[in-house]
Amino acid sequence: MNFKILLCVPAILLILESNAQKPNSTNEHKSYTQVIDGTDLKFSMEAIPGGTFKMGSTKGKPDEKPVHEVQLDPFWMSTFEVTWDLFEPFLYRDLEATKSTSEIPPKVDAVTRPTKPYLDMTFGMGKENHPALAMTQYNAIQFCKWLYARTGVFYRLPTEAEWEYAARAGSETEYFFGDSPDQLAEYAWFQANSGEKTNQVGQKKPNPWGLHDIYGNVAEWTNDQYTDDYSKFAGKLSKNPFVEPTTLYPHAIRGGAFDDQASELRSASRLASDPAWKQIDPQIPKSNWWMPEAPFIGIRLVRPSNPPSQEEIDAYYNKAPIADY
Repeated sequence: MNFKILLCVPAILLILESNAQKPNSTNEHKSYTQVIDGTDLKFSMEAIPGGTFKMGSTKGKPDEKPVHEVQLDPFWMSTFEVTWDLFEPFLYRDLEATKSTSEIPPKVDAVTRPTKPYLDMTFGMGKENHPALAMTQYNAIQFCKWLYARTGVFYRLPTEAEWEYAARAGSETEYFFGDSPDQLAEYAWFQANSGEKTNQVGQKKPNPWGLHDIYGNVAEWTNDQYTDDYSKFAGKLSKNPFVEPTTLYPHAIRGGAFDDQASELRSASRLASDPAWKQIDPQIPKSNWWMPEAPFIGIRLVRPSNPPSQEEIDAYYNKAPIADY
């Protein structure tokens, strides 16, 4: 399959500064807590240093090859997967009102909210401090838009390269702790220890860069279109690589989930989204917002280190969804 490859897309790789709680100056790159103005909600972000790494694996599946060199600018990544505690105020305006310490601003109300799910999207696995799940990539991006309306800070989904780089945390082994999965249960919820469900975030050890549940619990959306392999990146240094989505399927998902085997949680392991994940959706066309047969996908946020223009921000958040029939 052929997809358009873009090595640098400023509209998606940049940020807007905010008066919310954040590093003291644009020259600082430190971990921080983001307070959502006018609410009692907040979340933490870890500072990920810029650098160069080898992306992919010689030991994995064909779509992880060839191993190639990637250079990334610094960015921040959320310490935890986005939980229902944070996602539901976006989903339900009435709930947002109860979480607000002041009137909801008009710019927040202007953000399109998801259609109400017709199923219990927790699938009985738990809600408080549990990862939000089963949203489409479009839904995940609109959540980021809601955060922008609330905070003035540009948050987005990670690129595949950013995700793998952050998960590796400077390692070149299959997992950030080595090539063997023997220690995986110390860091991740997966098939062997999850009880066939998600678990509350932050109960396992973080990776060396402070990221909890980067492996397992729920797999995580990235910004990229999924490609069969990395052949177009072979033999060259790719700076801030990103594969722009041009079709609804497949998109790239990373990290593995609570129901996956250990091998699917390796840093280089990849998953492609599938239209079958909406098979039981009775709507025609299928929902732009939910994937009812994918109770294993969630969100992790990224904030890039260079400020974008308003035009670039709008281009990212306001891209129309592709109809799914």
